[in-house]
Amino acid sequence: MNLQKLSRITIALFLFLLPPVSSAIDTSTPAAVVDELHTALLATMKKARELGYTGRYKALSPVINKLFDFPSIAKTVLGRYWSKLNSHQQALFIDTFTKLSAATYASRFDGFSGEQFKHVSNEPLRRGRMLVRTELIKSNGEAVRLDYVLHQTAGRWLIINVIADGVSDLALKRADYTAILKDQGFDALIATLNKKIAQYETPGKSG
Repeated sequence: MNLQKLSRITIALFLFLLPPVSSAIDTSTPAAVVDELHTALLATMKKARELGYTGRYKALSPVINKLFDFPSIAKTVLGRYWSKLNSHQQALFIDTFTKLSAATYASRFDGFSGEQFKHVSNEPLRRGRMLVRTELIKSNGEAVRLDYVLHQTAGRWLIINVIADGVSDLALKRADYTAILKDQGFDALIATLNKKIAQYETPGKSG
């Protein structure tokens, strides 16, 4: 048996041991959505080294796809440029952006040393949105604020923004992506996102 095949089998075994991704993931309340994400992250973190990047990506991707409203996020991220794209470009951006999001989580949550997530509060926002405040408690007791903005669509609550220590991920991406669209065009934006995905896939080049 060659090493590549053995690696695939090993990843498959560890994925089997992770909590299954149910099609009935609880999206009935904002807090439940965030809890689902944190549960998946912790389970993957605890087996991070055994799974490797590929295994972590495969474990987290379906969960992230179910808990984030990527079509809505994509429209917000691209702002006024969204309506200038044709349907093929819009679909391509959503698909690439979704893959990048899963790749980012798989790369960053790459180990476990006793971290825990703590629910802090739920706060109503304008336009029927909700803010779920949480903290990631590191092994040394240091707390990282992780706040989630959610909205309800078709009876489900879904994440549309993550705010880490007061910094909006949506705002950062909007600034970066619209600048690329303005200066270089759509193809350059997709190439940039794919480059980032490739960097996460290559050990020692992610960040």
